[in-house]
Amino acid sequence: MSIKKHIFSGIQPSGNLNIGNYIGAISQWVEMQKEYDCIFSVVDYHAITVKQKPEELKKRIINTTKIYLAAGIDPEKSIIFQQSAVPAHTELAWILNCYGARIADLNKMTQFKDKAGKNQESVSVGLYDYPVLMAADILLYNTEIVPVGDDQKQHVELARDIATRFNKEFGDAFIIPQAVVKKEGARIMSLQDPTKKMSKSDPNQNNCIILLEDIEDAKKKIMRSVTDSGSDVVYDLINKPALSNLLTIYAILGDRQIKRLEKDYSGKGYGDFKKDLAEVIEKFLKDFQEKYNNISDQEVLEILEAGRIKAQAIASKKLEEVRKLIGVR
Repeated sequence: MSIKKHIFSGIQPSGNLNIGNYIGAISQWVEMQKEYDCIFSVVDYHAITVKQKPEELKKRIINTTKIYLAAGIDPEKSIIFQQSAVPAHTELAWILNCYGARIADLNKMTQFKDKAGKNQESVSVGLYDYPVLMAADILLYNTEIVPVGDDQKQHVELARDIATRFNKEFGDAFIIPQAVVKKEGARIMSLQDPTKKMSKSDPNQNNCIILLEDIEDAKKKIMRSVTDSGSDVVYDLINKPALSNLLTIYAILGDRQIKRLEKDYSGKGYGDFKKDLAEVIEKFLKDFQEKYNNISDQEVLEILEAGRIKAQAIASKKLEEVRKLIGVR
């Protein structure tokens, strides 16, 4: 009997989760449950690297967990827990700050540069250092595979570097994790600007379709989405990036092959294609929201508590090993 490999991943409970988050991450997790031992966290300590309103954050932790469950993450198969409920994450992050992480590493992190912009001197230390906390998240659970989007791959590489340095000094404390990026749909782009990723923190909500938004509003966003020059419905990332993005959304949410969609819409215009895609969006959101609305807050709290107990048992064991190695136990 083969031993299943371990997976860890998580999403911040900030902003409004959208179909990009679903396609690029959560739907991938659902499939991975079948062949891996999975741990999925609501990474609330990552969320506070930028200011959050306490009451909103509290609600979003519950809502993000509901989204996991509505998408098909099964608490009988996977561990689902709230990051801040397991103190080992922050303790290991501090240890890794001292053993393994380097200023030169963090200075290379493109996400920090993107988020901080020209205000790098005035943003929180947490925003700068959060890749080390992410490394701790991963390394605590003997993680072998980390399913991530393109924009997080650099952070997994940092976790690998930190683990390698720590192991070189203290022995084989950590498994070296491997990032896995979903090839199709790894990065769903904005509906209004195909050069930018669909983001849950985008102030212009016309750029994305939120998982919990009004379905009629979502359909209107599809009809208003930008397209490219010409009228042929073909997948071409160089010449038709906007249409290629819409084709990817259609293929994944409508369970169709892109080649088949190209054939079906041969000789038809963008209008017919968008109208049908809007119907695909409608069906997906209707099914998803129905599942979401059937999950109670109490059910979520019970699942998070059960997940905390399981996660803490694993994390505490690893942390104790690390404490002994560095000489504080």
